[in-house]
Amino acid sequence: MAHEHSHSHSHARSKSYLGAAVALTLGYALVEAFGGWWSGSLALLADAGHMATDGAALGLAALAAWAARRPASMRHSFGLGRAEMFAALANSLVMLAVVALLAFEAFARLEHPVAVRGVAVSAVAAAGLAINLLVARLLSGGARNMNTRGALLHVLGDILGSVAALVSGLVIATTGWMPIDPLLSLFISALLVVSSLRLLRDAVHALMEGVPPELSLPEVGTAMAAVPGVVSVHDLHIWMLSGERVSLSAHVVVEDLARWEDTLAALQHLAVARFRIEHVTLQPEPQRRVLRRIDAPG
Repeated sequence: MAHEHSHSHSHARSKSYLGAAVALTLGYALVEAFGGWWSGSLALLADAGHMATDGAALGLAALAAWAARRPASMRHSFGLGRAEMFAALANSLVMLAVVALLAFEAFARLEHPVAVRGVAVSAVAAAGLAINLLVARLLSGGARNMNTRGALLHVLGDILGSVAALVSGLVIATTGWMPIDPLLSLFISALLVVSSLRLLRDAVHALMEGVPPELSLPEVGTAMAAVPGVVSVHDLHIWMLSGERVSLSAHVVVEDLARWEDTLAALQHLAVARFRIEHVTLQPEPQRRVLRRIDAPG
C-alpha cells in the first residue's frame, strides 16, 4: 500500500509540474509571437514556433500522465495511453510544415531585408529566456520518467533558441546588421526540425509497437533466462502501451511447473525492478514438452 501511495503521489506531483510548464510555455509563446510581429523579428517568430512545439510536447507528457490514470474499459482493455502517440504524430507533421514556411520567409528576408526593432527583440527574448529557465527548474523537480526527461530536453532547446533571439536583437541594436535576424531564425528552425523529427520518429515507433529505445530485447531475455528455475525464454515481445507504460509477454520454459508461482514472482520482480516493466504476461512450458517438440522429425 505504501508503494501505491508513493506512486500515486509521484504521478500527481509530475502532473502538477507538467501543467504549470505547459501554461508558462504556451502563454509566453503567444507573447513572443506578438513581439515578433510587432518588432518585425523573424527570429522571435521562429522561437515562438519552437516554444509552441515544445509546449505541445509538454502537453503530450501531461496527457500521458492523465491517460495512465484512466481505467481500462470493455472497448479499450489497455486504456487510452495510445492517444498521445496519435497526438504526437499530428503535432510533428504540422510543425514540420511551420518550419518550411519559416525557412521560406527567412530566405526571402535575406534577399530583401526588413527593418527590425533590436531593443524590443532583446527585451522579449530575455523574458523568454527567464521563462524557459523557470520551466526547466519546474521539470527538474518533478518525477524522473520518460515523459519529463523528453520534455526537459525540449525546454533546453527553447533556452538555446531564446539565446539566439537575444543575440539577434543585440546585434541589430548595436550594429544595425539586419541579416542576423533571418540567419538566426534559420538556426532556430533547424532546432525545430530536429525536435519535430524526433517526436515523429518516437510516435511512429510506438504505434508500430516497437521496443522502447531504452530497452534491449536480448538483454531482457538473457536476464529472464538467468532467473533460478528458468531453462529458456522464447516468443518474447516488448512494446509501449503509452509514453510511460510498457508491456511484456513471453513463453517461459521452466524446470518444474510445480514451482511456477515462485518463478513467476521472481520474473515479475525482475521486470519491475530492473527494467520498469509492470505489465507482464508469461506462459510457462515444461522442459520435457519443449525437448520433445525440438527433437520431433520434420
